[in-house]
Amino acid sequence: MKLAADIKLTIHDDFEALSQSVAQRIALIAAQTIAKRGSFSIALSGGETPRHCYELLSTLKINWQLVHIYFCDERCLPRAHPQRNDSMTQAALLRRIDIPVGNVNFIPAEHGPQIAAAEYAVTVQQNLPLDLILLGMGEDGHTASLFPDNPSIELDTVTVPVFNAPKPPAERVSLGLSTMNAAGSKIFLVSGKTKQEALRHILRGEKLPAARITGAEWHVDCAALPDEISTAK
Repeated sequence: MKLAADIKLTIHDDFEALSQSVAQRIALIAAQTIAKRGSFSIALSGGETPRHCYELLSTLKINWQLVHIYFCDERCLPRAHPQRNDSMTQAALLRRIDIPVGNVNFIPAEHGPQIAAAEYAVTVQQNLPLDLILLGMGEDGHTASLFPDNPSIELDTVTVPVFNAPKPPAERVSLGLSTMNAAGSKIFLVSGKTKQEALRHILRGEKLPAARITGAEWHVDCAALPDEISTAK
């Protein structure tokens, strides 16, 4: 398969190697950014794939006092709901590190998509462009809460309200595509055989939502690779 011209693909042997490598990459970018500017901003994603990466990240030497954490998206569920992205992130990372409470910027998704998106836009606007966005990819090629054929992906705003998402809950809040593309670094973390088909379309240059993140580093494990790439590897 001939890869799309703008794809920066790094292949890792397995999920453990993928998680370790991306955690170390984040720590390196954080250190470089802090040395240059005195602070570092990162937007984190939910889902199961980044959980272990966050656990590993919590063990690395990072000056968390100078780190500002945001979230790529959130599900419109009550605070502390176990299916919220920030609940997973707190368990895997935030409760394990010494970071000031004021440095963690949660999405107030419990207020509903429209209000929460407007409120979070004000919060994020204060620190744009973000230094790093950590993203995952769904089996349909969605990233954050930007789904194929959903009008939210076309909104040119800092954050976007999401309605009628094909995965529950149907109402969500996401960083806008332009906000994510403006970030200094964008890293995709992709694992597992169920991601092969979407990754195949993206590597061919098809513009699924995840493919619309420009200049991103794609870190994938062998299980997620389409067979034609696995054979050639």
